[in-house]
Amino acid sequence: MALKDRKGRPVVAVTGMGVVTSVGHGKEDTWAALTAGRSGIKTVTRFPTEGLRTRIAGTVDDVPVKPFCAPVLSERLATLAAEEAIGESGLASHDFPGALFVAVPPVEMEWPQREALAEASGQAGELTYRDLLAAAATGRFANWHDLFIFGTVADRLAERFGTRGSPISLSTACSSGATAIQLGVEAIRRGETQAALCIGTDGSVNPESLIRFSLLSALSTQNDTPEAASKPFSKNRDGFVMGEGAAALVLEDAEHARARGARILGYVLGCGERGDGFHRTRSSPDGAPIIAAIRNALDDAGLEPDAIDSVNAHGTGTPENDKMEAMGCMAVFGERMKSVPISSNKSMLGHTLTAAGAVEAVVSLLTIGRGRIPPTINYAIPDPAIPLDVVPNVARDVPVTRVLSNSFGFGGQNTCLVFGVEPH
Repeated sequence: MALKDRKGRPVVAVTGMGVVTSVGHGKEDTWAALTAGRSGIKTVTRFPTEGLRTRIAGTVDDVPVKPFCAPVLSERLATLAAEEAIGESGLASHDFPGALFVAVPPVEMEWPQREALAEASGQAGELTYRDLLAAAATGRFANWHDLFIFGTVADRLAERFGTRGSPISLSTACSSGATAIQLGVEAIRRGETQAALCIGTDGSVNPESLIRFSLLSALSTQNDTPEAASKPFSKNRDGFVMGEGAAALVLEDAEHARARGARILGYVLGCGERGDGFHRTRSSPDGAPIIAAIRNALDDAGLEPDAIDSVNAHGTGTPENDKMEAMGCMAVFGERMKSVPISSNKSMLGHTLTAAGAVEAVVSLLTIGRGRIPPTINYAIPDPAIPLDVVPNVARDVPVTRVLSNSFGFGGQNTCLVFGVEPH
């Protein structure tokens, strides 16, 4: 019997997961740290931070790459996560039978490379674009053209894992990882592929990114106690903390997965999105796009709000985002939301930006599989404007069958996913 959902589409199963974060390599290390309430946020040591307002981040420091820059680190993190996910799925690691969807951070030449080009041009004081081109044309920088082109990471991953068709690179701000999963789900539902490798990756903690987010007043400045700086939903929250990491999911047409005897880890039941053109960084004050994204995900899954057992929050720790997410959830779930556990992994991992939606998808599925909800740590001063059960400070053992995972990004990119233990 064909496995179809209520709309006649193939049911989408998850058969493999992999993750690398600031608290561990692999699902087991990361899960153990999260459920223990252990933070991966620390003082940045990879570059000088004197004079910076924010000097902390959830960096992944034990993955050597050369040259050190966001595209190379992002590629390496993605590779590690994908190796774990494909290995668990039992599919061929060098001949993956499906498409590749990769969420990667925006790519631009970073300061060390700019300085090297300026030095090579011999005109560092009055450097022109033509000077940069001339310097880049020398043999010393021959590979930089590919290194700093958006799409190179996906191309190399496609070659490494032998995925089918042209790889898809995407960037929808902080919802990118969730968008990669959504695209994989939609491709399977349309019958274009029986499997999809969906990855979110981000290794972009560098001086320029810290400065840019600081100029937006988006980052926490609680540098003296790094592990306590990320405080989602707390009254004394003062911004998010940048993080790094990657996560990969192997999605399959459930019928195909069962036919080959794969172990199914869970199902992607629904995907919802809604764009918000209100502001480049701020959410619409009425919360309408967030509310619509949540409702769209539930509708796509064919579920009522009462069917959700837990919410994996976007939960960045910025004053506005947490308030807007709480308002959106209350609008959809009503008074019941006060008793629905809503947890923010970013309290421990920091905000892994492009990777966040994928990392949190893995955590959501582990929550279902293990019957344990990771806590929101650093929750000492409740915000009376956010009367939610945030699973404060200590993990909670409770049966969970369906999780809503929220991802809300700058520029009005709102994506929500519903995961379940069984098809609906």
